[in-house]
Amino acid sequence: MKFKSQAVLAAAVAVSNVGVAQAHVFIWGVFVNGVDQGTFNGIRTPAYNGPPPRGYSNSPVKDLNSIDMRCNVLGDNQVPHTIKVAPGDNITLDWHHNNRTIADDVIDFSHHGPALVYLTPDPPTENSFVKIWEKGLYELGPTPFSPGKWATTWDIKANNGLMNFRIPANLKAGFYLIRAEMVGLHEADARFDQNSRRGAQFYPNCVQIEVVGDGTVELPEGVSFPGAYKYDDPGVHYNIYCSTERAPLAPCTDASTYKIPGPTVWSGAWPETTQVALGPVTGPTTATRWSSWIQQSVVTTATYDQAGSPVPVATSRYTASWSLAYAAPTASPAL
Repeated sequence: MKFKSQAVLAAAVAVSNVGVAQAHVFIWGVFVNGVDQGTFNGIRTPAYNGPPPRGYSNSPVKDLNSIDMRCNVLGDNQVPHTIKVAPGDNITLDWHHNNRTIADDVIDFSHHGPALVYLTPDPPTENSFVKIWEKGLYELGPTPFSPGKWATTWDIKANNGLMNFRIPANLKAGFYLIRAEMVGLHEADARFDQNSRRGAQFYPNCVQIEVVGDGTVELPEGVSFPGAYKYDDPGVHYNIYCSTERAPLAPCTDASTYKIPGPTVWSGAWPETTQVALGPVTGPTTATRWSSWIQQSVVTTATYDQAGSPVPVATSRYTASWSLAYAAPTASPAL
């Protein structure tokens, strides 16, 4: 990481102890076989993109050539905790918007689209991301322009933000990253490279895991991020309004032929995943006011005056720098 100060780096994803955060959808928790691993533990939470009260975490990534397509903004930054799992374990990712409760709206209902999960050794290399789960448009509406049922809005949102998959059977022990993703196609009738105000919206988020046991199966060759998706892919440039209640803005493709972006799911992944019973949430259910943010590759840290307004105190330029070899995470430096 190319930061002037490691303290500034840590602050880029840290929050203070007052106030309430705003956010797009991202992962707040991970359940392993129904047991919560603790709010934000093991999760490379994206940085905030502006000061309170209007900044938010996990702004969508639309530039398919950006390194942020890999694990979102600051996705190269390790977090101290790594979650231990075993082959065959049931994983439930807990996605939310404003808070980790069943009252949270998870994601706006307009953000119809697919959901996907990839697995890669940590750190990623060229063509190391292997798709192990996906779900897209799984039920057509009764008429060509009535709502179809999509993974993001009719499955995950309706299921209080829960995304379920399993660790591949007999997977070789080691350190991996789960790259989970929700995609909003509500502006995908246009291409971002032709109209930067629109385009498909990607919400990738990564989780650090250690697979234990005596498994022998290695992941096959996969795809790279960035690089796995192209602007002219039919699953990226797609008129979602063909399968919702709104009249189409452009000629429609048969919704039943929608192709989820990326490669096919690996044959070594579990063919079916069922939701397991979940225990109680461990840790906070609300995020607190953040003390730093990143805009145009510049990280700003701040304190707050008596009126509660942010007062910038330091800045540092950030450039993503992924390591080539695994190194155990270290505790965040004191701020």
